[in-house]
Amino acid sequence: AEAIKGEGNAFFKAGKYAEAIEKYNAATAIDASVPAYWSNMAACHEKLGNYEEMGEAARSCIKADKNFVKGFFRLATAQKGMDDLEGCIKTLESGLAIQSSNPDLKKMKKEIAELQRGEQVAAYCRKADEQMQGADIAGAHKTLELASRLDAGNPDIERMMSKVKPRWEKMEAQRKAGLSGAEAHKEKGDEKYKNANFEGAVEEYTKCLDDLKKEGKELSELALKAHSNRAACYKQISNFDGTIEDCTAVLEIDPDNVKALIRRAQAFEGMERYRFALQDVKQVLGMPYHKVGKQNFEICNMMQHRLQRTVNQLKAMK
Repeated sequence: AEAIKGEGNAFFKAGKYAEAIEKYNAATAIDASVPAYWSNMAACHEKLGNYEEMGEAARSCIKADKNFVKGFFRLATAQKGMDDLEGCIKTLESGLAIQSSNPDLKKMKKEIAELQRGEQVAAYCRKADEQMQGADIAGAHKTLELASRLDAGNPDIERMMSKVKPRWEKMEAQRKAGLSGAEAHKEKGDEKYKNANFEGAVEEYTKCLDDLKKEGKELSELALKAHSNRAACYKQISNFDGTIEDCTAVLEIDPDNVKALIRRAQAFEGMERYRFALQDVKQVLGMPYHKVGKQNFEICNMMQHRLQRTVNQLKAMK
């Protein structure tokens, strides 16, 4: 098999890639467990622009030896050639998990990430253009903001934003002028929360709730949002009593509110009220998975194991 591989190498150096592939195929027929035969075959297919065949050879290379890092590089190259950037990134990550310092894998991952970023920016620009044509100024502004976060200073984004922003600001001014006092305080709270000014946000949400109470709207949708957002602020500054109180207010209006149950459980745990925390977590885990969501389910699952262990330890100490 090694002699046949040598013949294949000679064909490869001479630029006779189809002939080289035949030799590498013959070598794998004798011993398919040698990754270099598959890797060299993949390199030939790359030269010929046959990326599907290159991918197949690269997968056989990885199958032959999962620790042969070049196999992952070959497969990633094939996936890049087929414009499967997401698959390419996954393959590169698998290779880097075996050899984290590999320069070829690291360089390609950086290149692919840059390509993905460029594609996402272009997609945002296309979407914003469609929104502008459809007179959806608010949507276009939001889309361009997302694009700017990925590529600040991009001339296409700035050009489009120069048309959208003045119209959006005018619309925003009109919208805010029509807000009630409670709605205005809630929006100010949202802005302060985004800027990590949690104490300032608490003040605004409190003013919002005070206004709603005067209007007899303590159970309104706006009140629920204000309680929920203020609970998030209290959690950030470790005010567990405030978190529990606001989450309870939310749950009185919406008993199956997943965010409120999780925040209250975390606050209960912070106050060492483990049984109450466990009760909230179990309520979330008893809900349909699609309503809870993967991330929340995983958070609650981990919390349940941790809390149950703590409760059992406390029982054993009595």
